[in-house]
Amino acid sequence: MARSLIPDPLTRRHLLAGALDAARANAIAEAYLAAERHGEAVAFFQKVENEDGLARLRDHAIAEGDLFLLREASTASRKPIDAETWTRLADAAQATGKESYAEEARRQAARLADREG
Repeated sequence: MARSLIPDPLTRRHLLAGALDAARANAIAEAYLAAERHGEAVAFFQKVENEDGLARLRDHAIAEGDLFLLREASTASRKPIDAETWTRLADAAQATGKESYAEEARRQAARLADREG
């Protein structure tokens, strides 16, 4: 069922470029989430400024150690990533074997800690 809500690439582009009501945008984003296509859900949550949806994506990114999804969801919601969040992401990335993500997240946490300290 959710799969049928996922638009083809051309339709997706047209939906994001034009007017789109919140209910439809959220349904499409939820269909992407159900299909484990989290990165694609970001644009639809952003289109209708669904902060709860974007927060769920940030939480998912942190839990999975997904550096790119965290950056994308945070940028979409205009919420900066703090040092504590980078550290949590680094720990999760390390635990899931994403060494390069863990290293980059630690670098970002250290950069922010240096600015604050």
